[in-house]
Amino acid sequence: MLTDFGKACRKLRIDNDELLLDMANYLGVSAAFLSKVENGKAKPPVEWKEKIASHYDITGAAYSEICTYIDKARNAKTLKIPNIQEDDSDLMLAFARKLGNMTNAEKEDWRKKLDR
Repeated sequence: MLTDFGKACRKLRIDNDELLLDMANYLGVSAAFLSKVENGKAKPPVEWKEKIASHYDITGAAYSEICTYIDKARNAKTLKIPNIQEDDSDLMLAFARKLGNMTNAEKEDWRKKLDR
């Protein structure tokens, strides 16, 4: 799932006619790692605040927004389950995002299905 930070990165790249690889090279990481950060599968280093601000000349409210997005991504709870395929992990995360909107009856129905 693309994070707020990921959306901001993508917008920065598009606005500056750059590819993911361009930003990754500037940040000193692989494109794969930057992609994982954008998609919420890895946490961005705190140093990226200043690097991104400097490289893209971001100040004021826009800088505060980027910092907020990075802090939010760094503080996000993650669930790591060993030996699970990425598709299964994505399915679990999608289900977890829906839990907050389910009624107690819907949750109980899912419990029954999973206990079968």
